[in-house]
Amino acid sequence: MTADRRTVLRTTVKLAALAAGGLLTACGDPGRRRADPGVFAARPEAVDPSGTVDPAWAGGEGPASPEPAGTTAAASPAPAATATAPPVLPPLAPGTPVEVAYGPRTGRGVALTFHGSGDPALAAALLEIAERRGVGLTVMAVGSWLDQQPQMARRILDGGHELGNHTQNHQNISTMPPDRARAEIAQCAERLQRLTGSIGRWFRPSAAQYATPMVREQAKAVGYEHVLSFDVDPRDYADPGAAELQRRVLGSVRGGSVVALHLGHRCTVDALPGILDGLGRAGLTPVTASRLFA
Repeated sequence: MTADRRTVLRTTVKLAALAAGGLLTACGDPGRRRADPGVFAARPEAVDPSGTVDPAWAGGEGPASPEPAGTTAAASPAPAATATAPPVLPPLAPGTPVEVAYGPRTGRGVALTFHGSGDPALAAALLEIAERRGVGLTVMAVGSWLDQQPQMARRILDGGHELGNHTQNHQNISTMPPDRARAEIAQCAERLQRLTGSIGRWFRPSAAQYATPMVREQAKAVGYEHVLSFDVDPRDYADPGAAELQRRVLGSVRGGSVVALHLGHRCTVDALPGILDGLGRAGLTPVTASRLFA
C-alpha cells in the first residue's frame, strides 16, 4: 500500500471517530493482576464445560445486558462494501489443533491479538504504532463494532494486519443454546465477508478464554476450522497504566505466546511501543496469528 493510500485511510478513520464524538479513555490506577492462566497448546478438556468465567474475563467491558432466551440482539446492518479481493493467508502447519493457545515454543514469534471494539481513534493510533514498526497484529472483531465502524475492517487489513471473528454482540456464548451461539458467530462472519471478502480464519469465543465443545461445533458449522485462544492475559481492559501493562506482558510472554489485548483503551496504545521494544530485546518477533501457526 502506498504512503498516500495509507494517509487517506488514517484520515478517514480519524474523521469518522470525531464525527461519532469518540473520547479517549484515560488509564486507571494499577489493578490486581490475575494469575497467569498457564501454558498449553490446545484447550484442555478439564476446563469447566459450562464456560463459567471470572467477570474480569468477560471481555473487559463489564457484563452485557441479558437478552431473552432464543433471541439475538438486533444490529443495524453495515453498509454494502465495495467488492474487494479477500486477504491471502499462509497455510497453517500440518496438525494444527482445532483450538490453539500458543505456537511453537522453540520459535521466536509472538502473536499480539486484540479484542476488536471501542473508540476507532484509539484503534487507528494503535495500528499506526504497529505499522511504523513493521508489525502485523491480529484483531478479533466484534460484529456490532463493525456495524458502527465498517471502515475499520479494511483499515485493519490494508495496514497488513489480520482480522478474525469475536462474535456479534460479545456476550457469554458458552451459556447460549446452540442455535443462538451459531447465530452470534454467523452474524459476525457475514459482516466480515461483506466488508472484506472473507470470514477470516480464526474464531475466538466471547466472555471465555476457551471454546466449549458446543461452541467449537457451531464455529465449525459457520466455516471456522480453528479457534484462537491465548496464554497471556495482561488484563489491559482494567486500565492498569502503561508501565504496569508493559510489565505484565513482558513478564509472561515466551516464544510462541498469544497475547490477549484490547483496541479501545488509551493505556494499551501508550504501552505498545514499550512492549514492542521489550519483545525486541528478548529476541521475540511480533507476527500475525496465521504467521505464528504457519
